[in-house]
Amino acid sequence: MRRSNQFWLIILLSVPAFIWSIPTLWMLSLSFQPNDVLARTTSSTGLGLIPFPFTFENYWALISYGKTPQWFLNSLLVAGGMTLGVLVVSTTAGFALARLKFPYKRIVIFVCLLGLMIPEQAVFLPLYIMFADFGWHNSLPSLILPRIAVPIGVFLMMQFFRGTPKEIIEAAKMEGAGWLQVFWHIMLPLSRPAITTLAILTFLYAWNDYLWPLVSAQRPEVFTVTLGLASLQSNFAQSEGLGRIMASGVTASLPIVILFLIFQRHVVQALSLGGSKG
Repeated sequence: MRRSNQFWLIILLSVPAFIWSIPTLWMLSLSFQPNDVLARTTSSTGLGLIPFPFTFENYWALISYGKTPQWFLNSLLVAGGMTLGVLVVSTTAGFALARLKFPYKRIVIFVCLLGLMIPEQAVFLPLYIMFADFGWHNSLPSLILPRIAVPIGVFLMMQFFRGTPKEIIEAAKMEGAGWLQVFWHIMLPLSRPAITTLAILTFLYAWNDYLWPLVSAQRPEVFTVTLGLASLQSNFAQSEGLGRIMASGVTASLPIVILFLIFQRHVVQALSLGGSKG
């Protein structure tokens, strides 16, 4: 009886999951169809989920475009640099706010929480002026540095460090360990699930980021993959067709889909762990 209930529950949940995935499957199918076939397809005949005839032409054309590999490399460098910077700032600041005592600590926490309520678009103008004064626009550092201090990352790590047992820290202090040793040898290994979650979410955000690169990067050689492929879509729509637009969407989203599928167990583990600690 129990297995029967689980079977019908899986069937019941699979239906909305499949409906939710139809746009993605449709985009994938169109990316493997020739553009001349798509141009002749009318709304009365429809566009099916099964690609026929099947072709890799749209992907070869996209890869053969000169700057596409450079855009992928830029996205990897920006996402990797941003993830590393966020982890360093969030773990150190979160540990300090959770376990150390220093003057005006409550004010610092309040300012950090206040940053969660400010839309990022509200600071684009001062950021643009500041980076223009430094002469950093149209460079990879200009795409990485503004996103390193993330209030939600500091808040996440602060809450995690607060949830760790105090007895572990007290035992380490009695053995003569300093705060740096406690942080490096005890707190960081214990916070691996939260760090993994923060790293994955930061990487996904950095890879999909479009607004700030659109503001800061004007030269094609500095474009990220999302900005670069978006700049090509109008040309594809006018001359190359729908298939290459869909191929660009699949190409931009495939790395983060693979990343999430690989590390989804760590994300679920960290979220459940954080929820159990309140």
